[in-house]
Amino acid sequence: MDLLLKDKVVLVTGGSKGIGQGIVRSFLAEGTRVANVNRSPEEGRALEAEFAASGQECVFIQADLSDVTTCQRAVEQTIAKFGRLDVLVNNAGVNDGVGLTAGPDAFLGSLQRNLLHVYAMAHYSLPELKKSRGSIINIGSKVSVTGQGGTSGYAAAKGAINGLTREWALDLAEHHIRVNTVIPAEVWTPLYENWLNTMPDPAGKRREIEAMIPFEQRFTTCAEIADAVVFLASERSSHTTGQIIFVDGGYTHFDRKYSLGSK
Repeated sequence: MDLLLKDKVVLVTGGSKGIGQGIVRSFLAEGTRVANVNRSPEEGRALEAEFAASGQECVFIQADLSDVTTCQRAVEQTIAKFGRLDVLVNNAGVNDGVGLTAGPDAFLGSLQRNLLHVYAMAHYSLPELKKSRGSIINIGSKVSVTGQGGTSGYAAAKGAINGLTREWALDLAEHHIRVNTVIPAEVWTPLYENWLNTMPDPAGKRREIEAMIPFEQRFTTCAEIADAVVFLASERSSHTTGQIIFVDGGYTHFDRKYSLGSK
C-alpha cells in the first residue's frame, strides 16, 4: 500500500534511539524527509550519517526541549532546511520517577521535561501545519490510563497529552489538521533491556513481564509502534483524528485473569 508520504517533511522529537529511532526509520522507508530533534549530538549525528550514506535525508537538530526557545528554533531550522512541515511527532519524554513525595518543584520539573515541549512544538509548528494540512502524532504511555506508582509527574504529563489530543483534534479540524496519540505499553528498547540487566535474573524477569502481555506473550517492537505512527500520519488515515490508539498486545485493557491462565 502506498501511504502517499513521499517527500513529506516530518519532525520527530527524541528520534535518535528506541521508539523514536524506530519512527524515524519507518518514515524514511516511506520516502519522507526527517528532522530528528534530540539532545545528544553523538547519537543524532551518527543517525544522520547513516542515512546520508544511503541517500536519505535525516537532518539532526540538537535541542534541549525543556527550553521552549529551543523548541521554536528546532521548528524554524526544520523549515529553513526543507521549506515545509507536514507531520509533527511528539515522541520525546522520560519516565523520571518523580513521585508524590518528591515535592512541587520536582513535579514541575517533570512536567517541563514531559509536557511543556509537546505544547510548544505544536504551537510553533502550527502555521506550517495549516499550510500543509498536516498532522500531529503524540506518543503517550499506558501509565496515563493504568497508573504505575511512584511517577506522578510522568503520569500527569501523559494524561495531559491524551486530553490535548482530543482538544487539538477539535480545535484544528477546521484547518484540516489531524491529531492522534499512540500508546505503547511494554516495548523492547535498549533502555528497557538495560533496566532488565540490573535485575538478579534478567531472563526470568523478562519472561514474567511477557507473560502479562496477552497477545503472543512478547514485547511490542519499536517497529510496531512506528508503523502505527506512520499510518496515522498518512493519507490512508485521512478521516482519523482525536483517537488514542493502543499498540500494546492487549496489555492495557485485557483482563489480567487472561495472563494468569484463567482464560
